[in-house]
Amino acid sequence: MKALVLAGGSGTRLRPITYTSAKQLLPVANKPVLFYGLEAIRDTGITDVGIVVGDTVAEIEHAVGDGSAFGLDVTYIRQNAPLGLAHAVLIAREYLGDDDFLMYLGDNFVLGGITALTEQFRRERPAAQIMLTRVPNARAFGVAELDAEGARVVGLEEKPEHPKSDLALVGVYLFTPAIHDAVAVLKPSWRNELEITEAIQWLIDTGREVSSTTISGYWKDTGNVEDMLEVNRLVLEGLERRGTVDDSSELIGRVVVEEGAQVTGSRIVGPAIIGRGARVTGSYIGPFTSIAEDCVIADSEIEYSIVLRGASVRGVRRIEASLIGHEAEVTPAPRVPKAHRLVLGDHSKVQISS
Repeated sequence: MKALVLAGGSGTRLRPITYTSAKQLLPVANKPVLFYGLEAIRDTGITDVGIVVGDTVAEIEHAVGDGSAFGLDVTYIRQNAPLGLAHAVLIAREYLGDDDFLMYLGDNFVLGGITALTEQFRRERPAAQIMLTRVPNARAFGVAELDAEGARVVGLEEKPEHPKSDLALVGVYLFTPAIHDAVAVLKPSWRNELEITEAIQWLIDTGREVSSTTISGYWKDTGNVEDMLEVNRLVLEGLERRGTVDDSSELIGRVVVEEGAQVTGSRIVGPAIIGRGARVTGSYIGPFTSIAEDCVIADSEIEYSIVLRGASVRGVRRIEASLIGHEAEVTPAPRVPKAHRLVLGDHSKVQISS
């Protein structure tokens, strides 16, 4: 069994960060989102992984390498344009061969991993197995319709205007080689993409078994800032306190100060993480904050935020719910003397509150 990881999207909802960075490499708790997925795949016992890449191929190859750091054997598959999930399966046909495979969206986060789902697929081996979760706004997702008993998938739609259920597809799929027959007959959708939902629907229509698992645990598509911050919050809650600071600093709760970081004269309230080589001086770091390696936080206050590698925040009160990019600089605005400019008519009377 192999895995196919999709890491070719452009990340438009995370711009301007993703103008210069692959969205799959944006960190939560100072580790790229993609790495959590690769570790989850490794834990299923799968070792052969194809990563579908696009314009950010160089950055992803540099971060992941040959996969040996994760216990994986990685092959890169180039996708010239993001033409849909089913298109990724189409271009990976040669790599996948006649093996069953797991398809994992590289910017997704599933709490608790995917081992149980994969073991179920191996035992039962339907043509496709999908993972579902209930969402408040199903129109933003691929949506599944189940039969009256809630046991069998009878229909799928991609981002429907009028969803038939609140069950959204999570970005984890398991397939037998039957999916290749489905993908081969697809036509581009109204979005000009080859939709995986239509391929799975083809399996249903041709009498193939499609099973589903509805998860009650945590899942997020980290495609926007709000979801990134929420996943960061969740992961930080699992930290165990470690690291040291100077005597004039105070650590409260689950705080990780990584090796090489310097914290002086500061108060850090966890859960929070301070990356290698970062310097925090005279500052307050509040809960659910990740400060990446080589950052500088000086005379500032920040909480519920993600600060990427090499960024600096100096003399600022107060930052919340923010995503600050690599090497960004945040400083106070210049203090310009205040003045009133007036053109007054004869005999005017003016009251000015200074």
